[in-house]
Amino acid sequence: MSADIVHARVVEHLQRLRLGHLAERLDALLSEAARGEPSYLAFLDGLLREEVGAKQRKRVSMGITIAHFPAVKTLEDFDFRAQPGVDAKLVRELAQGRFIASAENVLVFGPPGVGKTHLAIGLGRAAVEAGHSVLFTSATTLLAALAKAESEGALRDKLNYFAKPKLLVIDELGYLPFEKRAAHLFFQLVARRYEKGSMLITTNQLVGQWGHVFGDDVLAAAILDRLLHHSHTLLIQGDSYRLRHKRKAGLLTRGTATAQSSTE
Repeated sequence: MSADIVHARVVEHLQRLRLGHLAERLDALLSEAARGEPSYLAFLDGLLREEVGAKQRKRVSMGITIAHFPAVKTLEDFDFRAQPGVDAKLVRELAQGRFIASAENVLVFGPPGVGKTHLAIGLGRAAVEAGHSVLFTSATTLLAALAKAESEGALRDKLNYFAKPKLLVIDELGYLPFEKRAAHLFFQLVARRYEKGSMLITTNQLVGQWGHVFGDDVLAAAILDRLLHHSHTLLIQGDSYRLRHKRKAGLLTRGTATAQSSTE
């Protein structure tokens, strides 16, 4: 049997097995093997590593697209030296994704501009790379979607949509107070995900202020009870990155920066 016939048959088998990356790379891999003369087992190992790597890259790319991250941020890019109060060890532990397997939550507290969103995106991307489904949304977008669905009689479907991913990232909770109905909708979502799926929430409001955020101390306590039951917390303190850069440029004094940050 000619080499061309065997080659064509191998390519066909690879395609039927949905090993498309190997089918495309077959000639290059055969050439590398001819130069290196590996053992049959080593050659097979190399083929499988190629395909597994390609599938992993494709899966991660698709997962990141589905997650709707607002920017490209990674944990490697986070400046822990600028925020020494951040528990870097805990962040590295969370990046392994084990908290998601246990349906635990992560709450990131801190004033505006200190890197909460960066950490949330970075941890979300790490979760995708670890094989988990992730969805990122801002608190205002989430509540608007739930309110719209309720008015259209489609609340159950929308709650199911936000309950489906293994990790739901909610950014900027507390920047605007909730209307009473919105607070109840948020409670329904938290209750739906309780002990079934993880949530990562960034907020500029400490726990003691959540009664004001939700407009109801009892409802806030019920939400916090479910969020904090199985949870990890990260507290970021310090100046906004933007204000810090302005101060370095001589545009602000430290007192002015602190006053401005408190009003953001």
